[in-house]
Amino acid sequence: MEDILVVLPQTGGSHKAGFRLVYSNTKGDIRLDGVFNVISYDVVPKIQSTLLDSDFKIVIADESHFMKNGQAKRTIASLPVLQKAKYAVLLSGTPALSRPIELFPQLQALYPTVYKNVNEYGNRYCKGGFFGMFQGASNHEELHNLMKATVMIRRLKKDVLSQLPVKRRQQVFLDLSEKDVKHVRPIFQELETLKIKIESADSKEMIDSLKFTQKNLITKADCKFLIFAHHQPLIDAIEQYLVKKKVKCIRIDGQTPVTTRQTLVTDFQNKDDIKAAVLSIKSGGYGLTLTAASTVIFAELSWTPGDIIQAEDRAHRIGQVSSVNVYYLLSHGTIDDFIWGAVQGKLENLGQMLDGQEKTLDVSQIDSRPSPSKQQKTLDGFLKRCSTSTEDQPSTKHPRF
Repeated sequence: MEDILVVLPQTGGSHKAGFRLVYSNTKGDIRLDGVFNVISYDVVPKIQSTLLDSDFKIVIADESHFMKNGQAKRTIASLPVLQKAKYAVLLSGTPALSRPIELFPQLQALYPTVYKNVNEYGNRYCKGGFFGMFQGASNHEELHNLMKATVMIRRLKKDVLSQLPVKRRQQVFLDLSEKDVKHVRPIFQELETLKIKIESADSKEMIDSLKFTQKNLITKADCKFLIFAHHQPLIDAIEQYLVKKKVKCIRIDGQTPVTTRQTLVTDFQNKDDIKAAVLSIKSGGYGLTLTAASTVIFAELSWTPGDIIQAEDRAHRIGQVSSVNVYYLLSHGTIDDFIWGAVQGKLENLGQMLDGQEKTLDVSQIDSRPSPSKQQKTLDGFLKRCSTSTEDQPSTKHPRF
């Protein structure tokens, strides 16, 4: 373990693993004298000169999608380090979270003589979109073939983790009273009109959802579950609700200190009395192993499909022994309708570029009627089913990422 040197952004937290620690916020120069030097992306800008002065034979960038923004300090600082190394390896299950422009900094890090001009790349592969230059997607198949020929080795989870239990997704629609949405109803109507126009102009039909019937939220009693949200007020409300119901939980969001997050994860994994993890999609959706849960609930959606998939896979990863059920709590006639369609469209583009085929968030709805929530009025009723009777799982395997 003495061969491993870990550079942390600040002092604090527990350390029992036995490797050496140094801190980037201490005075003086840092000596990167480990055989293996482990550094977070946020530390790289602070010690870039030290990294460039070092003679690294190989640099590995794990979760390389953290360099998706070419203007971010971490990306600007990391690229020269990767390009100087004799060998560079970038690892990510979701190298682009939303659109192909996010791939460019990573491609440039690996093969700068081919991927050298962002404008040429953008004009060829990032046309379209509604939110600025190079925010669309174009020439998917060509980009897929180019990356395979130059830098990309793509392995799907179903191929490398064949023993991992299946992951199933389901939409659960909750009723909202008219007074809950009255003040924003005009906005929803405008979004629906825009959605129809976009779809009729240039879209592909979503593949048919795989069919299966599942009546219960939880497949076993005494369950553990993850519940994700994006906005702070909703995260607060979920935590308060669980406390009120005397459900012991952990919470990880952007305000949770990095030094305490692993302790919270360990508690969730090992303590039977902790039943829930309340997580923000951004902060709780990356780098955590929460396989003690086999149920994942999204209380709201993210605009970024990569964030959703990463969040799902906090439970669906190595160490999981049960099938993972993912539930999206949605409501008709709200912004959920618009975001869901946008996420599916982005995911189709990413699937074509990375895997050579379209991908979607394959789900099975509870009911295909216009308002499938007639038997599901509130979140309270939904969560009460956590400790009810079990049902046999359908055996059909759903596509996995």
